[in-house]
Amino acid sequence: MADRRNRRKSFKNRPRPRSERLQSGLSLIPSLFTIGNMFCAYFSVISTFKGNYDYAAMAIGVGVVLDGLDGRIARMTQTSSEFGVQLDSLADVLTFGIAPAFLAFSWGHDHLGFSNEASGFLGNYAAEHLRQWSWIVTFVFLICGGWRLARFNVQSQKPLDPGAKRYFVGLPIPAGAGLIAAIVHFYKLPINQIWPAVFWFTLVLLTGFLMASTVRYPSFKELPFLRGGSRLALVATAMLIGSIYFYSEVMLLLISSVYVSSGLVIHTMRRFSPPSTSPLGEPAHGNIKT
Repeated sequence: MADRRNRRKSFKNRPRPRSERLQSGLSLIPSLFTIGNMFCAYFSVISTFKGNYDYAAMAIGVGVVLDGLDGRIARMTQTSSEFGVQLDSLADVLTFGIAPAFLAFSWGHDHLGFSNEASGFLGNYAAEHLRQWSWIVTFVFLICGGWRLARFNVQSQKPLDPGAKRYFVGLPIPAGAGLIAAIVHFYKLPINQIWPAVFWFTLVLLTGFLMASTVRYPSFKELPFLRGGSRLALVATAMLIGSIYFYSEVMLLLISSVYVSSGLVIHTMRRFSPPSTSPLGEPAHGNIKT
């Protein structure tokens, strides 16, 4: 009996092979990117509190980049795990749900001059109900984002045909948050008039509905320039990064607007085209193996 306990203790104290230690260290890298994504959410909310709306929007943009990197790194290092999937989903709710909803509410509501801007019956009605409308709309945006993530997590557990990874089902929540952040980053100054605020919150509501919808959006993996070869993808990526660096306001707004509109365009074209027999599904992202 004593010999058995000694053998068990010696087995526990035996040093792990170097490959196991290396794999254990690599498994932390994707989670560090996910934690950085959470920090972007925290920084965005604090910046919105302080009225630094441009910083809040840029933090959400950085979160979009980190969200794309953690899954790629997990697949490259073969360290995908269920823990990473759940941590990634929680980070997405914070960075692409709560942070943009709070930013949209504060940027479109806090600086309105209700008494001066309202005129006529419609203006008085809009001014009277805009406070409640802004609360409801931004909360609906958050609900739709959480709905989108929950549906993705369920679908990602189902085996999909390899040819069914060309489309997202519903607007991806990073793209929805990216549109909100891109608009704020472009205009910077908060809204101070009634009718622009009505248009703003209507846009936020429509963005939320697109996330909860079944409108299909193309996956970034299936963009034409990415299929043209590695050299073409490298050149295109370098040009895109340079354009965003020098013209971030225009480029980010253009990219986000085109992508959000692309799903509606594809949906309209599919309605008027013959039915397709090719399988369409939700591609995996985050810390999930593909």
